[in-house]
Amino acid sequence: MKGIVFTEFLEMVDSCMSPEMTEKLIDQCNLPSGGAYTTVGTYDHAEIIALVGALSRETGMPVSDLVRAFGAHLFSRFVALYPKFFEVEDLFAFLESIDSRVHVDVRKLYPDAELPRVECSRAHDNHLAVHYRSGRAMGDLAEGLISSAIEHFGEDVALERQDLSGGAEQYVRFDLVRRSGS
Repeated sequence: MKGIVFTEFLEMVDSCMSPEMTEKLIDQCNLPSGGAYTTVGTYDHAEIIALVGALSRETGMPVSDLVRAFGAHLFSRFVALYPKFFEVEDLFAFLESIDSRVHVDVRKLYPDAELPRVECSRAHDNHLAVHYRSGRAMGDLAEGLISSAIEHFGEDVALERQDLSGGAEQYVRFDLVRRSGS
């Protein structure tokens, strides 16, 4: 997993909790990297799972809530760092561009990046199905990112989520339906 995920997670903890909490998590987790991440480095995704688990134990917040909140944080950072990806017509156009545009550019910068597969299909103009596939089982992160995209584009969209991998969260379908008037 690319280091930007780790650096942004630690930044979120620093800003939402405290730098002391960040250090406490790193100390508790006994991470192979020692918690020293660079945005361009590649690290075992088990480290982010350990960090989120430790944060959950410290705060009493469910892991799923923390990961969705991190997805929201990460989306805001992506908007700030990579504004060109968001210069699209609307929410659906953005989501449809993830694999064909965003991930293509990410692979140019980071050829070793292991990205999730994000495929979209439209049943009609007001319904988009987003199929998320990843061996890392980060459906909550994807949901946080998608929810923030809905907010970013200012659309009135209902979001439903269905795990199609029998609870493994490796294949999740998100249905987005524009409400009337959107």
